[in-house]
Amino acid sequence: MEIAETIEIAGYELSLERMTVDDIPRLHELSVAVSWPHRADDWEMVIGLGQGWVVRDPIGRVFGSAMWFPYSDSVASIGMVITSPRLQEHGAGGWLMRHILNETRGRARVLNATKQAFRLYVSLGFKTLATVYQMNGIVTAAPAFAPIARPMRASDADAVLQLDRDAMGVARPEVMQAMLAVSDGMVIERAGRIAGFALMRHFGRGRVIGPIVAESDADAIALCGPFIAGHQGEFLRVDTREVDGTFKDFLTSSGIVQYDTVQRMSLETLPDPVGPARTYGLINQALG
Repeated sequence: MEIAETIEIAGYELSLERMTVDDIPRLHELSVAVSWPHRADDWEMVIGLGQGWVVRDPIGRVFGSAMWFPYSDSVASIGMVITSPRLQEHGAGGWLMRHILNETRGRARVLNATKQAFRLYVSLGFKTLATVYQMNGIVTAAPAFAPIARPMRASDADAVLQLDRDAMGVARPEVMQAMLAVSDGMVIERAGRIAGFALMRHFGRGRVIGPIVAESDADAIALCGPFIAGHQGEFLRVDTREVDGTFKDFLTSSGIVQYDTVQRMSLETLPDPVGPARTYGLINQALG
């Protein structure tokens, strides 16, 4: 067991230890304690894609977590930063983040900050880039959409990875391959070229649609429409940076409404997206 450091916080003797799949039951308890929707399966996926640390007491209880995910040798996404309500406002989050930032030195770091953690990230030098709108709810209607998208095929994978790279400004092949393995997908094909895609998978209370990469609101609606129409009465979620527009109106009219916001932040300058397609929906808040 790799232990990085042991300190006392708020009367607790705590050690910072490398995260493993054996921690999943206690990590799930931790995320439930702060009202995060992640299932044990969701934790298993992110642990498989990144590296992380847990804060543990001498009898094995987990009081905090933090992870980072290597998009490439030059960019990393930071996420799953949680501290137990007992330790919030006592410096545990800063302790975790200092280790994560040390491990990711040399990469451009990006994250999505909850309201509770925003001040911490500002104190560490992160700058706000955009607001991310968490849209979710029970699908109550299936608004009309243009039937121009088709189900994704295995042969579309390379084009989908390229579209994601162009829209993000950085390649993240391991993350995207993992998403493709567990998701249903829709694509828009024009003149033999994949012009947009959307993936949907199980997550949290139901399913999440993301990533969504499209050239326009109309294309984003066409990509998500079949998923929404096929899951009426079920819980769906989309995390989007769209401030307004017909895509966001489409989600709202289906019952997928704004629930919360987080702030996309970075510590360094990130690569610019290439376009013309852009990211309408995130994988999730940890993976971007």
